[in-house]
Order: sequence, then C-alpha cells, then structure tokens
Amino acid sequence: MSFKHITSRDNPIFKYLKKLADNARERKTEGKTVLDGVHLIEAYLQTFGEPELIIIPEGKSTLEASNLMQQLEHVNTIMFPTLMFAELTPVASSTGILAVVRTPVLEIPEQPQFVLMLEDIQDPGNLGSMLRTAAAAGVQAVYLSKGCTDAWSPKALRGGQGAQFVLPIMENADLSTQLQNFNGSSYATTMDGESLYSQDLSHASAFVIGNEGAGLRTKTIENCSKRISIPMSQTNGLAVESLNAAAAAAICLFERKRQAS
Repeated sequence: MSFKHITSRDNPIFKYLKKLADNARERKTEGKTVLDGVHLIEAYLQTFGEPELIIIPEGKSTLEASNLMQQLEHVNTIMFPTLMFAELTPVASSTGILAVVRTPVLEIPEQPQFVLMLEDIQDPGNLGSMLRTAAAAGVQAVYLSKGCTDAWSPKALRGGQGAQFVLPIMENADLSTQLQNFNGSSYATTMDGESLYSQDLSHASAFVIGNEGAGLRTKTIENCSKRISIPMSQTNGLAVESLNAAAAAAICLFERKRQAS
C-alpha cells in the first residue's frame, strides 16, 4: 500500500478525483466512480472486491470508517485536508471515507419479467431512491433514457445504497425500442389512466415512470400497453395533484411484487 498526504488543489490527483466526482463524462470515459461512505464501500467490497483507492480526511475518522480502513490496509490511500475532502463528497454528513472503484457492469437477462423504465429523471437522489426500491421489489432490469441523470454519480449511489451493485442497468436506452421488444405488458404511469389496482400484474410487467415535472413523453405513452394511475384521496375537498416520481415507482413496483407472490 502507498499513502499520500496531498494539501494542494493544484495537485493532479486532486484535480482528477474532483472531475471523477463531478463529471458524468469523466466517469464514463474512465469506467470508474466514487463511493461515499462506509455502507456503500462495504457493499461493493462484498460483491466486487477491494476498491482501487481510498480517500480520507485529516483528523479523526468515525469508528466505522477506521474499522473499514483496517480491512483495506492493502489499498492505496490518499489523505486530504478537511475542506478539500469535502469538495469530493456529495453530502455534508460524510462518514469520512471515499473510495474509487471500477463501475460494475451487470448483464441484463434475455427476457426479464419485471422491468422498470425511467424517462428523463433529473434528480440523482430521486433516481437512487427508485433504484433502491427496484432492488428491494425484485426488479430484474432497469432502463434509463438518454435524458436521465447518471446512475453512477456519487449522489445517485448514495441514494441507491448499494442497489446499483445488484441491479442490471442500461443507461442511454431507447425506451421505444425496449417497449416494443418487451415480452409482457407495459404500464405508462399517468394522471388519467386506469387504476393500478385493477391490473393483473402476475405476468411479465414493465412500469414506465416519467420526469418529475413533465411526466412521460407522448411517444413513450403510445408505445406502452396501458396507461395507469394511482388512485388518490381528497382531503377537505382538495386532491393532491400528483405523487413524487419515487413514491409512484415504489407503489407500482410493490403492488406487482404483492400480486406475483
């Protein structure tokens, strides 16, 4: 193991790590990403082995981070001043350890029976949350349109809490093509479709969730088997306009899981 203490923002290693943390194109070019926190690094370690690099801040680490560092004593480590370390982490409450890893590539099954398709999701935390829900519900494949935020950004990874390590994900997918090739029923989530709860979801099912504000594109809806909606109650005569995209995904996915089991 080598250990480096870097204190200058002009250092090429710091500049490289900053690009990797901030820039989706850099992550795709390098085939690498940055994991933030003990839980994510442990999840990667259990599935794919040791990371390529460990990054820590000056000063005391949490007990969890210290214990993890002992497990990874053979991994090259870099220490930065606290403020420089903070520039590489997406959250204020970091556990005090980052890791650079190779971006995993999981093969999508030839004919997945339970699919989530996401169109133009912009918020990385939202995306991470949906991927976490998909993994918990047993989704077999996730397709992300070209307009979706990067599934491997530090914020999306933080929201996914390890979901990206077990879910086969196709980014920059042509949803129209995927919908046409899907061997089951595809459901466009809209405000005016049939009730989710009136659907027979015991067979191959694909749920299509749209942008947080604009929803699904017309072309995408037309390529789906059905338009569905989630019935909502009125409170004091007022109806909630819509659900958060992540909440809608969770309801749809777990209703399918309930029916299938």
